[in-house]
Amino acid sequence: MKQLTFLILLMTFVMGLFAQEEARLLRFPAIHGDQVVFSYAGDLYTLAKDGGIARKLTNDADGFEMFARFSPDGSNIAFTGQYDGNTEVYVMPATGGVPFRATYTATLGRDDISDRMGPNNIVMAWKDNNKIVYRSRKQSFNSFKGQLFLASKEGGLSEELPLPAGGFCSYSPDGKKLAYNRVFREFRTWKYYKGGMADDVWIYDFDARTIENITDNEYQDIFPMWHADKIYYLSDRDRTMNLFVYDTESGDTEKLTDYTEFDIKFPSLGDEAIIYENGGFLYTYDLNTGIIDKVIVVIAEDLASGRNELKDASKSIISYAVAPDGKRVVFGARGDVYTVPVKSGITRNLTGSCGVNDRNVEWSPDGKYISYISDVTGEDEIYLINQDGTGEPEQITDDGDTYKYNPIWSPDGKMLLWADKKLRLQYVDVESGKVTQVEQAGSWEMRNYNWSPDSRWITYTLPENLKVSKIYVYKLETGEKQAITDDWYDCGGATFSDDGKYLFFTSNRDFNPIYSNTEWNHAYRDMSSIYFVTLQKDTPNP
Repeated sequence: MKQLTFLILLMTFVMGLFAQEEARLLRFPAIHGDQVVFSYAGDLYTLAKDGGIARKLTNDADGFEMFARFSPDGSNIAFTGQYDGNTEVYVMPATGGVPFRATYTATLGRDDISDRMGPNNIVMAWKDNNKIVYRSRKQSFNSFKGQLFLASKEGGLSEELPLPAGGFCSYSPDGKKLAYNRVFREFRTWKYYKGGMADDVWIYDFDARTIENITDNEYQDIFPMWHADKIYYLSDRDRTMNLFVYDTESGDTEKLTDYTEFDIKFPSLGDEAIIYENGGFLYTYDLNTGIIDKVIVVIAEDLASGRNELKDASKSIISYAVAPDGKRVVFGARGDVYTVPVKSGITRNLTGSCGVNDRNVEWSPDGKYISYISDVTGEDEIYLINQDGTGEPEQITDDGDTYKYNPIWSPDGKMLLWADKKLRLQYVDVESGKVTQVEQAGSWEMRNYNWSPDSRWITYTLPENLKVSKIYVYKLETGEKQAITDDWYDCGGATFSDDGKYLFFTSNRDFNPIYSNTEWNHAYRDMSSIYFVTLQKDTPNP
């Protein structure tokens, strides 16, 4: 009878948790035993690893608390906070209490959680129950480079680790070695990166002063976590960040998870499990059994910042276009499409979408329609809607496989031309929906393109390499392309004259050197001018 009563109470508790909304966008978790700490909406929360209602540990309305790490004995939490303006290392009891500031460093111009380089003074790990490892750019003029330091939980001067650069790291069980990354780029949005900053996992031997690369490939191998004789880390060698393990005795590597939709983000090693983010939720990987469990988190607060409120969309305008008759203007703002009268009348919200980004608005030449890009299907597609707000939007494209840029109408109102993140330039026949590819760039996106007045030609700027872009024209009737400029000078911004006889563009071909008064040197600061070419042999040079 007692067991039945207990089961009923347990089921009631679990059902109660699910009845409340499960929290998402949970960041930077850490685990020790059965306790979990994580960041949510800029504050630290804690709860049991089995899930439940999280308890708030910090309440700093003006800054962020992040990258919390339990001390080895679980009694303290070190974290990166912004209580006093700077982003610094703080320590507080794991059960809650007054945070103690452990570091004092200079403010950086790029010390921002939203910056692609990430914040400064990021807590990485504990060396022991007294020393905290953190990454700082305090000694570097290069914001790409950070070094590893040791801070005492009681404050004082930090000790620099004998490494020229460092990122996420983890000590060996005996403290004689360190598994680490040299680079920190985890706040960047680029996926599948294989450039010069693609990281490996290295081992540094403090006694022998030697290093060893244990991954040595072109992929991102990051977040090393040393447990017993194994080093766990993340890798995107299969295009999605998953958990791998390296055996320090055999040298073998094994893949442990198989996520395909979302990357594993910001894992942290505990004494019995690894905890990590995936798709905004928290999961634990049991080091003994390999079992993965989701941590169900409920945030039981008023969350006042999430209340519905009125927003001034005029503060968030990202695109606009004037109607052909000049009487109204269309705006793309806060994910919706608005038309506003120039003098008097009503403002119309044409899309009124929720959870959808409608952007890059353009008015059709006849003034009847407005084109825009929307991700309502989950992919970027081009839509048309009546300018007076009647009827439903019409989807024009259905090939959304990447981010689209700025569709523009042909003067005859029959086609829309746009570029995309896959370095393509394409146009669509509005009536038939047929898409034609004009160009495929090789080095960078195309952002400058225009129609001829008769809608028979397209001009565009093609990045030939990282230094020089060329102007081309494309004939729709035949698909023929012709380069207008050469490889010597960088050009861009081409546009046809109103009569279609001339092509105007900018080019960096005027050197205009500026000489130094203090050294035998000069610089070219003002190279750009406006030029034009005639498009037919019999066109006179004005």
